[in-house]
Amino acid sequence: MLSPKLTLPRGIRNNNPGNLENNGINWVGLSSSQTDSRFYQFTDAKYGIRALARVLKTYERKYGLNTVEGIINRWAPAHENNTDSYIEHVSSVLGVRRDQPFDVSQNLVPLTEAIILHENGSNPYSMDKIV
Repeated sequence: MLSPKLTLPRGIRNNNPGNLENNGINWVGLSSSQTDSRFYQFTDAKYGIRALARVLKTYERKYGLNTVEGIINRWAPAHENNTDSYIEHVSSVLGVRRDQPFDVSQNLVPLTEAIILHENGSNPYSMDKIV
């Protein structure tokens, strides 16, 4: 019988609900043991959510990405995701067209929530963890 924790989505198990790939950034709150071969593991979901939000703000500030289409194409590239479906889902949650510019910083909470929901099939986190 599988442990209840192992039946949770990988992003939830790793306290990394955005499924950020481990690319060597020394994020605040990383677990001392990184046993997942691909994705970061955090000590608490608040750190994984923080990292997700910081990446989204960087997308806007550094790369000028301010549409759902631009953000999700970078976040979840088509070679490994159904990016069109992802874009449609996030656009629907935010109530914007896929190519409609919006202020990422002002919509950070709903954008973060939509990504967590799409990545994991649910969002078990309260709004106070999404900052």
